[in-house]
Amino acid sequence: MRALRAPLFAATAGAALLSCAPTGAAPAERTGVDGPTTVFFDDFDGPALDRSKWQVEVWGTTVNDEQQAYVDAPETIAIVRGTEAEGASNGALAITARYRPGFTVPEGRKFDFISGRVNTQGKVEISYGTLAARMKLPAGSGLWPAFWALGTGDWPATGEIDIMENVGEPDWASVALHGPGYSGDTPLFNRLYFPPGRDATAWHVYAVEWTRDSLVFRIDDVIAYRATRPMIENYGRWAYDNPKFLILNLALGGAYPLKTNGVRAPYVGIPEPTVQLIRDGRARVLVDWVRITRR
Repeated sequence: MRALRAPLFAATAGAALLSCAPTGAAPAERTGVDGPTTVFFDDFDGPALDRSKWQVEVWGTTVNDEQQAYVDAPETIAIVRGTEAEGASNGALAITARYRPGFTVPEGRKFDFISGRVNTQGKVEISYGTLAARMKLPAGSGLWPAFWALGTGDWPATGEIDIMENVGEPDWASVALHGPGYSGDTPLFNRLYFPPGRDATAWHVYAVEWTRDSLVFRIDDVIAYRATRPMIENYGRWAYDNPKFLILNLALGGAYPLKTNGVRAPYVGIPEPTVQLIRDGRARVLVDWVRITRR
């Protein structure tokens, strides 16, 4: 089922160096001919996740050999404030992985980890615009946070835009495109290396500007990767004229981490130090805000 798919991603890519400081608070909303129109915004300033904007996914049918079950619980998905928000503008969405040996899902499968995944499917779906989120990622080999957009039909026919992926190595983040004929290991991806002192554990704005003929990925307003319609159509059909919804999640282990760290025990893609990190409650993604704008 398409909605249950986590993003499969190549483990190697070209390098680009980020050299500017990250954007801080969300830019002021603007409308009209002088600037973009905000069509979706959430700065997580309420007492709990706004269910009119987001739905929480609950399932234990894993893909990409991931090691977690997704649950709807305050221990995995919560709004945090003050020192817990670690410098977010207002509150922050915290997606936290937990060690729960023998956790059994309704399908009957057992997991040792639980985590969180939210999406805007059926609530906010858009074609074209700038999709952006300010995020703070954890370090820990095998942690697999992602911010991405998925088509509302069959995968990969309706396309996937991976705006940010990371497998727990703090010196880089990656972007990718998936569609018919170019899913998995294709040239349509890039890995971005951060400058010293500003790694993925700091706040960064991850964004893609999506038009009828191109997708331009940025981190902190620096262009990280550009894919045009002719570039994509060299591999397969352009799959970016249809509506897509946003996803934020923290996966654990699986194919992409395994390709990067080569770890197969104690879990696929998750070494023992990261297991301890999860046990200690320190495997957490923070999201300051999410915004979609259109011109």
